Amino acid sequence: MLKLDGISKVYKVGTFGGGDLKAVSDVSFEIGAGEVVSLIGESGSGKSTIGKMILRLSTISEGTIRFDDVDIATLEKGDLKEYYRNVQGVFQDPFSSYNPIFKADRVFKVIRSGFYPDLSEAKWNAKLDGALRSVDLNPKQVLGKFPHQLSGGQLQRLLVARALLLDIKFLVADEIISMLDASTRIDVLNMLADLKEKGLSILFITHDLSLGYYISDKSVILYRGRVVEMGSTVKIYDNSLHPYTHMLMCCVPRLDREWEDVEVELKAQHADQDGGCVYRERCPIAVDKCQEEPPLNEIEPEHFAACWVKIDAYAETQQTL
Repeated sequence: MLKLDGISKVYKVGTFGGGDLKAVSDVSFEIGAGEVVSLIGESGSGKSTIGKMILRLSTISEGTIRFDDVDIATLEKGDLKEYYRNVQGVFQDPFSSYNPIFKADRVFKVIRSGFYPDLSEAKWNAKLDGALRSVDLNPKQVLGKFPHQLSGGQLQRLLVARALLLDIKFLVADEIISMLDASTRIDVLNMLADLKEKGLSILFITHDLSLGYYISDKSVILYRGRVVEMGSTVKIYDNSLHPYTHMLMCCVPRLDREWEDVEVELKAQHADQDGGCVYRERCPIAVDKCQEEPPLNEIEPEHFAACWVKIDAYAETQQTL
């Protein structure tokens, strides 16, 4: 379905753009049909940048993103429009996606004029009705309303319904529940789970591991633009390998165990580093070898980590077998 192969994103920063900021560095993973993959990391880790590159809202500096084996960077005009028939995104703040002076359902009129100009009124209304009901919205209760007359959860569902009108195959869900209240969050998560069961592939971008565990098949843990751990969500949740993932896990309340005594500095300033493991300045188990950049190695079946300590421990175990 969708494959990211060594993608990187470099921004020009500083006076007259004289400096480089590498927001994403050599990221690779795949998302299959009907699969949900969570992209997890703290603010500034590069999660949303990856989502924007998938949606062609930001250019790729290095590497390729392929959808159904086609490099999306090569798409133009009609091919790009067809890509957007298959791939759409929903973002964090639902209110910023609507013009407050227009009724909320104007977003559907834009879809109709751009993609279904020849569809009859009756067929369009039937298609719109089906899209709204697929996200548990009653058309009579939401159509014809201004954004301020609807809740954040209803506005997010309208945006998902807009994407479904195109019969999409892939959805980028970028922090789509972070601004919703707790009761609405679970409703939106359940809606995404239902869409997955119908075959929709989803990249679920979040900073919350517990949300990723609830909905995703696989998880990708991102730190300072690099993948530090990747694999089955259950394996990562039950046996986190990378120290950064372990620290994040210790921030998640668990009913089956006591909280561990760890130092958590999610908002700490990152020291500049010249190569090596991106996490070594904060890592409690760092060794001299961490001054070299670790590869993303398969430590156990379908469970990868970029940590020299774990890689070497696994190698020693294999030698004794």
